[in-house]
Formats: sequence, C-alpha cells, structure tokens
Amino acid sequence: MDRLKKFWEKTKRVPLTHKILFIQNLQVMIRAGLSLSQSLGALAEQTTNKKLKKIIIFCNEGVAKGETLSSLLANFPEVFPEIFVKMIEAGEMSGNLEKILEQLALQLKKDYEIISKVKGALTYPIVVVCAMLVIGVAMIMFVIPKLLAIFTEANAKLPLPTRILIALSDFATQHGIIFILLIVGVITGFFYFIKSKFGKPLWHNFLLKTPIIGPVIKQVNLARFSRTLESLIKTDIPVVQSFQITANVLGNLTYKKIVLEAADQLKKGAPIAEILKKHPRLFPPMVTQMVFVGEESGNLDELLGELAIFYEENVRQTMNNFSSIIEPILILVLGLAVGFMAIAIVMPMYSLTEQI
Repeated sequence: MDRLKKFWEKTKRVPLTHKILFIQNLQVMIRAGLSLSQSLGALAEQTTNKKLKKIIIFCNEGVAKGETLSSLLANFPEVFPEIFVKMIEAGEMSGNLEKILEQLALQLKKDYEIISKVKGALTYPIVVVCAMLVIGVAMIMFVIPKLLAIFTEANAKLPLPTRILIALSDFATQHGIIFILLIVGVITGFFYFIKSKFGKPLWHNFLLKTPIIGPVIKQVNLARFSRTLESLIKTDIPVVQSFQITANVLGNLTYKKIVLEAADQLKKGAPIAEILKKHPRLFPPMVTQMVFVGEESGNLDELLGELAIFYEENVRQTMNNFSSIIEPILILVLGLAVGFMAIAIVMPMYSLTEQI
C-alpha cells in the first residue's frame, strides 16, 4: 500500500504555470525583505496544487533546520529538474538568490510561451486527422458495403481499386472488432516504437529531416538551447556543466546528443563555436558566428540572449501561420483518400453502363 501511495505521488504533475508562480512569488517576497523561511511559509498557505504544497512545506521545514533550498528541491527531480536546482544553488552560493530567481522565472516564462504556441498550432491538424480516421473507418464499415453490394451482385469485372475497397470493407464488416483492434494496435505500436530506446532517436532524427516540421523543431531547440545556456552562464555556472544541464532541457534527442558531446569536448579546451560548427545541419552559421563573437568579446551570455529572442520570435511567427501552412497538406491527404474511394466506386459504374 505504501509503495502504491509513493508511486501515485510521483505520477502527480505540477503544471509549469504553478512553478512559474512559485518562483515569481518567492522572488518578490525575498526582494521585499522577507526571509526564505517566511517566504516559503506564506507560499505554502496560498499554493493550490497539493503536490507543490507538500514540497514547499518540506522545503520550509528543511530551511528552518539550516539546509539549503537547492539541496531540498533536489529531492524532487520529477518536479524541479537539474536547471532549477543548479541555478538556485548558484544564487545561494553567490548571495544573489533574488536575481537568480528572476532569471529563472524569465527562463520558465519563455519556455512556457514556446510550448503553448507549439501545442496550440498542433491542435488543429491533430483534430482534423483524428476526424478523418473516424469518418474513414465509419464509411468503410457502414456506408461503402451498401454501395459496393450492387457491383458484387452484377458479377462484373471489377478494377483493382474496387477489389481492394471491397476486400477491406468485407473484412471490416465481418470482423469489426478485429478491424478496430488492428487500427488501435497499429497506432499503439507506432507510439510505443517512437518512445522506445531504439525508436526514439530514429524518430527524432527523421523529424528533423521533414520539410515543414523539421525547421520548426530546429527553431524550438535552438531557442531553448540559447535561452537556457544564457541563463546558466549568467549565474556563473561552469560552461561544461552548463552544456550538460542544457542538453537535458532540449526535447530533441539528436540535439541532446550533440550538446552532450560538446560538453565532453569543452573539457579538452575546444572553443564552443568550433564545436558547434561541426554540425551545420543543427547549428546554422548565424549561431556559430554569434557564439564566436561572444567568446572573443566575453559577452557570450548577451549574444545568446539575442539568439534566443530571434528564434523565439521565429517560433511565434511560424506557429501563428502553421494552420495555413499545414492546411494544403491536410487537404491533399483528404483529397487522395476521397479520390481513391471515388475511383473505386465510379469506375465499375462505367463498366456496368457499357454492359447495358
């Protein structure tokens, strides 16, 4: 029973918006002169999320005993990832916790904006695709059999598209449950594959090469890479460690792998720009040139911030126009499906009229 309770606690989520509010309010209270313990106590009372409330109470009790906030938050990696812990730890060590919390809140806000834009833009095509699947299955199981019954009764020679549609329709009507289970199985198997250790890297690499989705994924990952690295460098966290933390923030495994490899090469003293230049498909010349200038001038964090703003704006504009970009493709796919059914039904009609 205890194990089940612990598992259930771990599966509970704390929305990103609640984390942003927690960091923002903590920063405001510390700036107003409240102690860390007083701030955490006040936040525990006003937090509505039960899991986050328990975590804040736990942290408040630990702070009262003399423990650091970063070490206490490290006990909840499923809620507060490494970037949280390391940035707050840097703020505690430097005595600039208020400034670090402000930087962290900005980082989270920008991340939330990107995620919201991408999710909002993908809602329309996902709804359309799901509707197409449901309507297609319904037509094959209930509508098409009644239309095709005319051709089978006439014993006419049927073209290949019609024979395929008849075979599919017969299987769907005679083995409806198996047909639906097959569709569900294929969809489930696909999602299982793209989340498996073997399939996930292949899928992520494939997505980067796709015409429309690939550029969007690159922009999102470059925005997160620039913004996260800027935040970490500003907090005086070592560059190697900053790259390691940034790699874990990136959603695409191809980018994650390259950034982790870059961290290993940085240990040997290689310049950041030279490392990134080896991967022009992932890091375009603009990124490597600005990083090079930043390294030479000592203003790497500022130039990374400029890069982050540029790519965040690109993502925003692309996502605003995403529906109009993806709409022709959806219409084409829908047209091909409807066209196939139309050909399969119309072609036999011509042959039947010729026989008459």
